[in-house]
Amino acid sequence: MKYSNSYALSPGFALLFKDLGIQPANVLRRAGLPEDLFKREGVTLSTPQYFALCRGLREEANDPLLPLRIGQTISVELFDAPIFASLCSPDLNTALQRLSRFKRLLAPIALHVEVRDESTTLDIEFLDKSEEPPVSLVAIELVFFVQLARIGTREEVKPLALTTPYSIPRVEEYTEYFGQAIEEGPRHTLTFSAADATRPFLTANAKMWNFFEPELRKRLSELDESATMTDRVRGVLFELLPGGTASLQSVSKKLAVSTRTLQRRLHAEEKNFQLVLDATREELARHYLASSQMSGSEISLLLGYEDPNSFFRAFHAWTGETPEQARAGLRIAGH
Repeated sequence: MKYSNSYALSPGFALLFKDLGIQPANVLRRAGLPEDLFKREGVTLSTPQYFALCRGLREEANDPLLPLRIGQTISVELFDAPIFASLCSPDLNTALQRLSRFKRLLAPIALHVEVRDESTTLDIEFLDKSEEPPVSLVAIELVFFVQLARIGTREEVKPLALTTPYSIPRVEEYTEYFGQAIEEGPRHTLTFSAADATRPFLTANAKMWNFFEPELRKRLSELDESATMTDRVRGVLFELLPGGTASLQSVSKKLAVSTRTLQRRLHAEEKNFQLVLDATREELARHYLASSQMSGSEISLLLGYEDPNSFFRAFHAWTGETPEQARAGLRIAGH
């Protein structure tokens, strides 16, 4: 789940298809979307539709190196406002932090940025855990953020490390592009050196950022207001749970409402905070069990439990199974 299930269709898609020599109508037919979609105004896509569009593009291109082609094609003209505005940042750290606020205007994705003395790590989280994102979309996101750094700095920035639980085809070509092999890991992450993360963007433009920010904030507010309180709480929990701070008070603070207001609005939707918390934890637990090799103890930490035994008891109460029993069942069902 997420704050909203509606994402504006970027006009950059149509430009990208043209630059790639791909017919938009063919992509839309493959995706099961209306063939005049790009001619309509104010179009929004749900998460399944967004994923279907990405799969349609991959199928029409019939090229395992499509993400690399997209990376080489990317230009400022293709960027929607949030991404263009991020290029106005003074450096990559600032650009990633700004994008982490506004990425969900564009896609069912949350960005988590961790800046340390020696490096900066970007964690790309797909918010809807009920459907696996296309592998091509994961690769596109990894390529995009490296290309963003290169466009901003006009330097051949190479990440220190990349991880994903997915198997990327033609991995040798990706290794050459990134200058680093993609490693298997439980999350989709990119790590940049501190030197590259703070390297000045030649595209920096404070006045342009000041022009864009109010409108982006307005669009973000409208997006949040269109979502139910249950969805908004779940969206915040996805961000807070790994840090172990997913309390009623911390969620209320993140949503800028009082705890009483949050509880009242959840009650109006026939929910309460504990129910939403448990449902979110169960959804995430099932996702991690099905799509990763993480142990129950590791999953318990990502779900905000201090003691793994508390997670094991809770999971058994939700499902009647142990985590490993559920993992076996989920993988059999997946096959």
